[in-house]
Amino acid sequence: MSTAHRFDRGHTDDLMSFLAASPSPYHAVANTAARLEKAGFRQLAETDAWDASSGGKFVLRGGAIIAWYVPEDASPATPFRIVGAHTDSPNLRVKPLPDTGAHGWRQVAVEIYGGTLLNTWLDRDLGLSGRITLRGGEHRLVNVDRPLLRVPQLAIHLDRGVNDGLTLDRQRHMTPLWGLGSVQEGDLIRFVAAEAGVEAQEITGWDLMTHSVEPPAHLGRDRELVAGPRMDNLLSVHAGTAALAAAATSDGLSYIPVLAAFDHEENGSQSDTGAEGPLLGNVLERSVLARGGTYEDRARALAGTVCFSSDTGHAVHPNYAERHEPGHHPVANGGPLLKTNVNQRYATDGGGRALFADACERAGVPWQHFVSNNSVPCGTTIGPITAARHGIATVDIGVAILSMHSARELCGADDPHLLASALTAFLEG
Repeated sequence: MSTAHRFDRGHTDDLMSFLAASPSPYHAVANTAARLEKAGFRQLAETDAWDASSGGKFVLRGGAIIAWYVPEDASPATPFRIVGAHTDSPNLRVKPLPDTGAHGWRQVAVEIYGGTLLNTWLDRDLGLSGRITLRGGEHRLVNVDRPLLRVPQLAIHLDRGVNDGLTLDRQRHMTPLWGLGSVQEGDLIRFVAAEAGVEAQEITGWDLMTHSVEPPAHLGRDRELVAGPRMDNLLSVHAGTAALAAAATSDGLSYIPVLAAFDHEENGSQSDTGAEGPLLGNVLERSVLARGGTYEDRARALAGTVCFSSDTGHAVHPNYAERHEPGHHPVANGGPLLKTNVNQRYATDGGGRALFADACERAGVPWQHFVSNNSVPCGTTIGPITAARHGIATVDIGVAILSMHSARELCGADDPHLLASALTAFLEG
């Protein structure tokens, strides 16, 4: 494994722009779709009939996108090569009745989404983003990307023992404030309506969430690190999008390359846009049938299909090295991770290792192993879900980061491009 500086400034700068422009899963999907359209892909509606045409296509549903490229000579039984990722990140999400407050402060009621590191949301300037739904069912994106909300921490003078152990009550201590005065019902949605340029009474639903307004930034003496929000897992979405667009320009593809970016991974993937839902299976099956395939063709295609489930993993933490497996210490800028867990928290096996090593070798990319310490419970990803639901050979990979599930995470500046290079080699077969 080499840690030589191989930093592709253009790719990493583009990732930083993508992170900043994608404060919610809905924005991430819209930005991914725009990039694919620029690369010649076209959107299909799930309610329309699909044809047998070749080329790049994608389907949008809420915070999820499935995109694929059909080569001209693809048969109904041509297998798929899939990059799986997810668009959601832990944060604070607005409740159905959001207007609250006390003692002269106006606040916004929020619900904790996913396994959030709560303390990282304290004393941080927050914006508001997501989507609103208008009468008739139209969705519109909203992004108030300026300091609007703040979760204030209690001063040390009122809690002298805070540095001996901070305990946050998820209901009482995490409610952000956004102004002074008495609570007025409908206040937040009136504000959001004005930001979106619509009348408040036209808004009949919303999926809104907070985000840190601090932009991504290079960090370190030699700018060899990147700090930013939502790297888990928009880093993989961005790399997968770049890889799919690159694969679509390759000649002689023997597989159909696919990007599957799901929502709701952070709370179990059980939704119509999550990895445990039917979306990916439906798209793959319809693609086979649109090319004149049968059930037998579908079975043959899936039998030859492989998925690289790409999600962030843990770099060794210099201040907590004892929490890591002693023989496996992934480092930033050491290349993408191969994530293994024999209890199937990750789906990687020996065959998957060989496929990953081959892709990295062909891309000229170094790679690393990640295995959890036996004394520390292992997290999981969409990998085992994809393998079990669709019977698809799946390999769990990712980029090593610090501060996972923080409002602001940290990775090596080389690693995003190294991951994208390995994914491109994998999709090209």
